[in-house]
Amino acid sequence: MPVTADTLRQQLDYSAWATQRLLDAVASLSPEELTRDFQTADKSVLDTLVHIFAADRIWLSRVIAQPRATFADPEDRDLSLLQTEWPALHQRWRLWMHDLSDADVAEKLVPYQDLRGNPHTKPLWQIVLHVVNHGTHHRGQVSGFLRAMGHKPPPLDLMVFYMAP
Repeated sequence: MPVTADTLRQQLDYSAWATQRLLDAVASLSPEELTRDFQTADKSVLDTLVHIFAADRIWLSRVIAQPRATFADPEDRDLSLLQTEWPALHQRWRLWMHDLSDADVAEKLVPYQDLRGNPHTKPLWQIVLHVVNHGTHHRGQVSGFLRAMGHKPPPLDLMVFYMAP
């Protein structure tokens, strides 16, 4: 599947934009709302955000060949940490992508080990699209949690991103 470097950069920009909008929306939640258990895999708003953040971070560590030993760290369960560290993580993704060419995107294979130590090799473009898609899925869950608590989530659609100034 041909994907350009610019397309992947735009997808990462979208993911950063949508994440920031959601972080802004959850900033006013009470501690009880942040940690309310919705009986999903990641349970709460906070834990779902931590899951997305940790996935964004571990995938970047894999593509830059600096693997992490852990997925999420206990200190990640702090909204103020996410509000600071996640934008910085998005910036690291942007810097990494900055000089990649279409040929890099089309041809580069990324070897890595999953958290169980199993070896894998995936095309770079598949990893980047996975990171964006994974974040979109879980941001949708958090949006649903917000609605269930009577809050209006921000629009996070890709088309809204395209139309943003």
